[in-house]
Amino acid sequence: MSLLQQDSQQLDDAAQGEEFTKGSSHVVWATIAAAVLVTAIVAAYVIAGQKPPVATGQIVSVWAWPHRAETAGFDASGAPIPKESFDQMLVFADVKLHNQGKIPLFLNSIAADATLPDGIHTSYAAAPSEYERIFQAYRNIPVPHGPALPIDATIQPGQTIEGTIVASFRMDKQQWDARKALDFDFGIQYQPPLKLTPQTAVIDYASQ
Repeated sequence: MSLLQQDSQQLDDAAQGEEFTKGSSHVVWATIAAAVLVTAIVAAYVIAGQKPPVATGQIVSVWAWPHRAETAGFDASGAPIPKESFDQMLVFADVKLHNQGKIPLFLNSIAADATLPDGIHTSYAAAPSEYERIFQAYRNIPVPHGPALPIDATIQPGQTIEGTIVASFRMDKQQWDARKALDFDFGIQYQPPLKLTPQTAVIDYASQ
């Protein structure tokens, strides 16, 4: 084979390699484009499938009142036992809840979650009757006495309800002041729970 023929063969091989490289590049770009298109379609499907929450709400105000409490002085069977005193934080929250859906909403639980250095402490809100008893038992309590929010309230479509809840944490004020976060969870029958975080500072009262 002559040198000219060898050069011609090398040029043909180089051309084939260039064509192969171009072809491979087209495949890579086509694969990337297809992946981007699939991702966009999935994202659009997820966004289209998302629905706004059926309930919205707001924590209008929060008050925290520390005090010393006592156990009842009798056990579950009614037998007398020595009373014990302990530190307790009573946490009150003025709450607004709104039903922006098309069906009634049924509350079935309300809880306060205080995040402390050792973890999350949860306390369920007291029933309206217990809420009223607190103000009867502690006449000097500085917290505003607003109407109680029923923990089993029914919220009609388009309706907004407002009321105050109270939860108790068995801790002293020093422990309470070390909290990292405070949230409120509202359980709604057949619906995802609604979590609300206060957007205003907690009004803390001095120990009694």
